[in-house]
Amino acid sequence: MKLSRCSGILLHLTSLPGRFGIGDLGACAYEFADFLVAAGQKLWQVLPLNPTGYGDSPYQCFSAFAGNPMLLSLERLREQGLLQNSDLDLTESPAFPEDSVEYGPAITFRMGALRRAAQVFFGDASRADHAAFDRFSESASSWLDDYALFMACKDAHQGTMWTTWNPQIRSRDANAMKEWSRKLAAEVSAYKYWQFEFFRQWERLKSYCQERGIRFMGDIPIYVAHDSADVWAHPDLFWLDDQGRPSVVSGVPPDYFSATGQLWGNPIYRWDLLAAHGYQWWIERFRASLALFDVMRLDHFRGFEAYWEVSATETTAMHGRWVKGPGDKLLSELQNAFGDLPIVAENLGVITPAVEKLRKQFGLPGMSLLQFAFGTDPQGPSFRPHNYSRDLVAYTGGHDNDTTVGWWSSSGAGDSTRTPEDVRKEHEFARAYLNFDDADSEINWVMIRAVLASVADVAIVPLQDVLGLGSEARMNLPGKISGNWKWRYRRGALTAELSARLRSLVMLYDR
Repeated sequence: MKLSRCSGILLHLTSLPGRFGIGDLGACAYEFADFLVAAGQKLWQVLPLNPTGYGDSPYQCFSAFAGNPMLLSLERLREQGLLQNSDLDLTESPAFPEDSVEYGPAITFRMGALRRAAQVFFGDASRADHAAFDRFSESASSWLDDYALFMACKDAHQGTMWTTWNPQIRSRDANAMKEWSRKLAAEVSAYKYWQFEFFRQWERLKSYCQERGIRFMGDIPIYVAHDSADVWAHPDLFWLDDQGRPSVVSGVPPDYFSATGQLWGNPIYRWDLLAAHGYQWWIERFRASLALFDVMRLDHFRGFEAYWEVSATETTAMHGRWVKGPGDKLLSELQNAFGDLPIVAENLGVITPAVEKLRKQFGLPGMSLLQFAFGTDPQGPSFRPHNYSRDLVAYTGGHDNDTTVGWWSSSGAGDSTRTPEDVRKEHEFARAYLNFDDADSEINWVMIRAVLASVADVAIVPLQDVLGLGSEARMNLPGKISGNWKWRYRRGALTAELSARLRSLVMLYDR
């Protein structure tokens, strides 16, 4: 895949401002799109848009196909007559913070409004809207039926994991499926309706962006959550025991972020069975993502060549083993199905020649993070702009990194495996390499200029770096179980001065 020379900004939708506790597909999303246009940007990169589960992580979702109902614009539903002003009255609710997401209160408030909207839709919607809903439900039935029933059953079991449910519905006994579908018909319909609205609102925003020359880069996590409709509906495709629990789980060995590795805990695919079915599940997953995004970041690309497998009894990721992945067999099937693959390969971590060979075989751009260029990372030399290739997406940092200002201010303790001496040497090298003087320069803009000036075809900057924010604006700290994915920017932060500063660099470096 060839991306023309351009730049963009990484900002997840939850990080948008707004009244109701979490960023959504409402007016602020359109305001951000206008900022991108004013700043001369061509790409808006988001994290996975699926319904979040454990730890509110977009990488641990209840479905790899569904959209997150929490991202629905409640104001848009009010404009459609599905909600009243009283439904959006916050006087009885705790005040939502402006610059972070408190997921519990936000979910409680939004779910109340969404249930009301579903009731009104099924009671009063026009014949045209009902027909559109029926068409959507039919077209998405391959995943929507399982997802809606899974979520309704999960609610009926007080939110507990599917492995603890009533044994018959847990094992998808045919009679139980019919009985629970009948018993929870209203709830199942509501979950389907929220998906209908999600994709309707998303298409509206996507069209707005496309008309203004903005493309979306999405994200496909390599793994799915154990507590998901995907695993419940297709347990045979994963290494599970007879109770539905994983026998082996995913992770990565000790790395920059953790001396004991990262134990992600997702179930491991039965790649042998997926291959026997022509990788049809993955083809459908890609088809769903291609309907959402113009370009996709393929998360943990190295896991397709070989992945780190850990026994489910382990408490850290230290004692695992590398197991060969599907490699070119899967990618060939995807290429046969879709042609030229609009994929950016997230080739960070323990990258071997075999991983790079696989990436280059399919012409997939890789990634480079400037924050990793100056320390002890074995890939460090390839992260330095003078070594970039054109076929690359260059970042100041990513969603797992600290912000650039936070990284520069950090001692290394608690956020990485760096020692104080490592940090000192890293800073010394970065000052020399970037010709950076703490007294008269802003490290975030020095780093932004470095990636925009580079030969890399695509440069992407997290919005936190454009705003010059510190560690308080960090999106995720790998290995930290809770408190991630919360940052939001404040209304008024996207100034004309900022957009002009970005645009001047875009013009200067032909992006």
